[in-house]
Amino acid sequence: MGDLRVAVDAGGTFTDVCIYDAKTQDIRVTKVPSTPDNPREAVVNGVERGEIDLKDVELFFHGTTVATNALITRRFPKASLVTTEGFRDVIEIRDGTKDNLWDAYKDVTGPYIRRRDRFEVPERVDYAGRVVTPLDESAARALAQKLKRRETTTIAVCFLNSFANADNERRMKEILEEEIPDASVTTSAEVLPEIFEHDRFHTAVANTVLGPLVSKYVEDLDGRLTDDGYTSDLLLLHSGGGSMTPPLAKQFPVRLAASGIAAGAIAAKHIAEQCGLNNAVGLDMGGTSTDISMVNDGELRITNQWEVEYGHPITFPSIEVLTIGAGGGSLAHVDVAGALRNGPESAGAVPGPVCYERGGDQPTNTDANLILRRLGEDLADGALQLNRDDAEKAITEVIGEPLGLSSEQAAQAILRVANANMADAVRLVSIRRGLDPRDFALIAFGGAGALHGAEVAKELGIPTVVVPPNPGVTSAMGCLLVDIQHDLSRMYSAPASEVDVEDLERQYREMEAEAADRLRQEKVADDDIILQRGISMRYFGQWRSLQVTMGHGQEALQQAVETFHEEHERQFAFRQDDNPVEVYQVHLRAVGKTPRPTFTPATASDAPLPEAKHVREVYFDGTWHSTPIFDRAQLHCGVEFDGPAVVEQLDATTLVPPGARATVDEWMNIRMQVARKGDDS
Repeated sequence: MGDLRVAVDAGGTFTDVCIYDAKTQDIRVTKVPSTPDNPREAVVNGVERGEIDLKDVELFFHGTTVATNALITRRFPKASLVTTEGFRDVIEIRDGTKDNLWDAYKDVTGPYIRRRDRFEVPERVDYAGRVVTPLDESAARALAQKLKRRETTTIAVCFLNSFANADNERRMKEILEEEIPDASVTTSAEVLPEIFEHDRFHTAVANTVLGPLVSKYVEDLDGRLTDDGYTSDLLLLHSGGGSMTPPLAKQFPVRLAASGIAAGAIAAKHIAEQCGLNNAVGLDMGGTSTDISMVNDGELRITNQWEVEYGHPITFPSIEVLTIGAGGGSLAHVDVAGALRNGPESAGAVPGPVCYERGGDQPTNTDANLILRRLGEDLADGALQLNRDDAEKAITEVIGEPLGLSSEQAAQAILRVANANMADAVRLVSIRRGLDPRDFALIAFGGAGALHGAEVAKELGIPTVVVPPNPGVTSAMGCLLVDIQHDLSRMYSAPASEVDVEDLERQYREMEAEAADRLRQEKVADDDIILQRGISMRYFGQWRSLQVTMGHGQEALQQAVETFHEEHERQFAFRQDDNPVEVYQVHLRAVGKTPRPTFTPATASDAPLPEAKHVREVYFDGTWHSTPIFDRAQLHCGVEFDGPAVVEQLDATTLVPPGARATVDEWMNIRMQVARKGDDS
């Protein structure tokens, strides 16, 4: 085993590869086009293009879009749901909410399993876990035989109140496996033993339909890597910001549904820490979408419920990231009212922007940047040649002529709409929580983030933009910064003043034993296991709960109650010390430490600014400017320069607009001080 650690992040347009040498602390990067029809091939192509000998690789990390894309496109295997009699339509009724309350014409998309494939069996458990109606085994066996005749092998079992007692669910699973030997059966209690049947049912259903797809992908990739000489476990990044090995990924595939998205947020937090920034916005703009994350007081925000599509919740702890359809490949068009729109539809990897010459005929942000000469005429170190004439023709025909604009004016308008969309998304995750984006720095990365970062920051009044050394593969680098991690939870409803501390401790010990067993199966040494307790509480009469840390010992619960009061006041601006506090859930985060990269800061040099590769005319705010084009590799620590300037490298292009001042810091980031909107200085 060698000293290399490799991370591969598969995006919608490109697949990024980051190679870290633990001995020399050197990082190499490369990019290859994604292969949506067979994502494994892009990973293999990236390994080959990076000239990686897998025999020299100590750890291989992977952020994948396989689960996300399956949920978006709904390309699932045939699946069925078995549920309690009378509750067939729980996942269709949902919680009665809509994404846009005022849009009477737009409805929530249908459930992942159609009604004709949902079946009921007689059984009933009450809220306290008492069996009111035992499972009707003859009806259960008859249903299993029916599913066998229908050739259904992917099945979710979701019974009411199984979070309190899962015996009936387990027995139903046993019967299905007896009657259908090759069945893949998931029960809701083993995926998410929590109250609220819609959340639990839907998380279990998503886990079920993703199972065969993720299992095949993971098996194929793991096998290919092993055949090529890799000897350790493949580590797959999950939505909670940790990683897991193939066996656990096959058991909980739904956790991969935000795999690559989480990597960018983790990288943003790491960069903020290096730069001494407590507050930062991560702007990860790729070819298809932009992912926005928040680092507030040094921590990423975690949510316990998220969704790929509204109305289809996935209830696992996840790094909170807002994704919008704004990427390099986002399509620009004029709507029926004559207004310019940008996204959310994307040209993706295939056919891609018009300038890629792969069949695309609708203008994109990449085409607009090329028209304004902010982009050069090749990408990825010459791997992809761009056709400026085709891009100009498309922008003129689709945008310019309908709006009476020149090609340059149309291209600038396209980018202004894209930047406004991203700025609005940042406002959603900041201002609506009482956070002022002007108090944050903007960390711009992704294949297109460094091109747009300065102008988005100006729109928001953010004074500082940080562009990491390899912005196009920063999400892949984030994969190198994660540990193996599992999140467990159990319902535990009782007034805090009446909790049996010994019983509570027993619940934690059982979860800790299960978590430690999972980590040992993943070859984590006992000395590298960290177990972190949490507890959810709420004021009596509240519906939603708030999770706080939980310690050990007799005084731990009382300390947690006090922490709950403080955290409630911090988040919601009030506390009710006289109102009884109710324990709602117990949580456990199990971490298996993996080796982290170490980085040594560079020493500032007094050397002058390197000579530009060349100068070209670049369009800013209605005027062409003579703009130096720098090679990023030639910019040393401590160098300073003013905009306008363009900095090119293998994986991205950084735009320094007029009025901005750029500095290369000790971590080789480009830090820009940006003139705020309306500021003429």
